[in-house]
Amino acid sequence: MRLKDKIALITGGGAGIGRETALRFSKEGAKIFIADINSETAQKVADEIKALGGESAACAVNVTDKNSADAMVKACVDAFGGLDILINNAGVNRDTLFIRMKEDQWDLVLDVNLKGTFLCSQAAAKAMMKKGGKIVNTASVAALGNYGQANYSASKGGVVSLTATMALELARYNINVNAVAPGTTQTAMLETVPENLRAKYIERIPLKRFAEPWEIAAAHVFLCSDEAAYITGQTLFIDGGISVGL
Repeated sequence: MRLKDKIALITGGGAGIGRETALRFSKEGAKIFIADINSETAQKVADEIKALGGESAACAVNVTDKNSADAMVKACVDAFGGLDILINNAGVNRDTLFIRMKEDQWDLVLDVNLKGTFLCSQAAAKAMMKKGGKIVNTASVAALGNYGQANYSASKGGVVSLTATMALELARYNINVNAVAPGTTQTAMLETVPENLRAKYIERIPLKRFAEPWEIAAAHVFLCSDEAAYITGQTLFIDGGISVGL
């Protein structure tokens, strides 16, 4: 077990990649704290982990609110006695053309994806400073630019830069900070995209398929394990090769 007895906090853990990561971390021996804007889905995943013999707890969180982020970390520490791993997985998109984008669409996406990563990381880092830890942020291949995603691309580009700066500043506390940058992944969000558009996008991917949530979870496990102890400040693209040559 690569994460035996580690305490892992996962935001956006109630569905998709977050849920898959929580289940995988539990199999690797970690104690899992699920945080999600939807308390019911968070608790459902926590109960699922318990039913499989793991240790888990859950809470609701609004990652855009400092008090909520701080309370989330405190709840995790109170439940399990510490914090070793933070997966900043919570995120949203509000896609539309740049020229048509409303201010509230811009604000929401930047608040959740970038400010939320900042607030949750700041709260978690304070809990990790005495004994070290691992933080993995969620960027995206869209950080390189993507049609109809000015807000999302800007937020994820910001996550890449934030990750590098956090890594520099937190290294003295033995806190590794990295990011994963998934390409299009088979989650509920993808199901809202029309089939013809999905087919066109697959044609651009060298491996000719979308990622599966477990493939992103596997990268999370590696980056949070002792095997990645000398890796920090990096962004790992998990995109089937679509970023190559861009």
